[in-house]
Amino acid sequence: MNEDPKVNVSGLPRDYLDAGAAGNVSAAVSSQVPGVEPEPELVVNPWDIVLCTSGTLISCENAIVILIIFHNPSLRAPMFLLIGSLALADLLAGIGLIINFVFAYLLQSEATKLVTIGLIVASFSASVCSLLAITVDRYLSLYYALTYHSERTVTFTYVMLIMLWGTSICLGLLPVLGWNCLQDESTCSVVRPLTKNNAAILSISFLFMFALMLQLYIQICKIVMRHAHQIALQHHFLATSHYVTTRKGVSTLAIILGTFAACWMPFTLYSLIADYTYPSIYTYATLLPATYNSIINPVIYAFRNQEIQKALCLICCGSIPSSLSQRAPSPSDV
Repeated sequence: MNEDPKVNVSGLPRDYLDAGAAGNVSAAVSSQVPGVEPEPELVVNPWDIVLCTSGTLISCENAIVILIIFHNPSLRAPMFLLIGSLALADLLAGIGLIINFVFAYLLQSEATKLVTIGLIVASFSASVCSLLAITVDRYLSLYYALTYHSERTVTFTYVMLIMLWGTSICLGLLPVLGWNCLQDESTCSVVRPLTKNNAAILSISFLFMFALMLQLYIQICKIVMRHAHQIALQHHFLATSHYVTTRKGVSTLAIILGTFAACWMPFTLYSLIADYTYPSIYTYATLLPATYNSIINPVIYAFRNQEIQKALCLICCGSIPSSLSQRAPSPSDV
């Protein structure tokens, strides 16, 4: 099947192979010399290497989280189900980045492009949706503190998981089922073979979920501050102690939301305003920070959790440090 020579084989940003034009010219000249058969050179995009490395780190980190949750029956609360969903989505995203690199340079075809981009879209969509689900769960755990641990919460959690994974799989199947720009390059977005309309829908959906997360975290901050004030009054804490505790909780929430926005907002806004004619370096420069969010997620949502820390200590050291077992949760752990 003939393909446009301007199209990058990676299925992510395009037009990098033009950099190898000079090498192709020299190869053509040398081929005219009798007795000389030049060997074809494989031009590897350094940005693709960085993305593949990022995918490897993402896969290793999140595989550890999944193994910890899977091998510990005590980690079956709704919160851990959602953290496991986030880790699974990020794990698939990392695998997708690795597969994309392998297929781009070893198995080049339109089918592999569609399957790879579908996996990446579905996994990153599930990752963002899992973050939203975790935010909803945290809000419910504070707002309905007395009834949160009921069977109704578990059912609601499973409903959220089914909805977020069902939606993400549907988004990933769109390019495979025909909504792509392989037949009409003028409709391509900055990520080939996604169409401009497809990328716009994904970007707008992200902005909507970010706004919803922002609103929920504002409400969480209000609840945390109110709870910390009530605890301070009951135990006759000093005002400075109440201030420090509240500040830690608010700072933690600001870090969570700020990290999420810093990682995803550049690529989201760039996808809305740019198309396939823009230089590919801009796409790589905005896409790479988005992958970093999947590296940071296990640190923020999993490894900071006391129960997961205890399980990890049991696996690695065979015992739980006394400092960890005696530490009480605080608003900064939200």
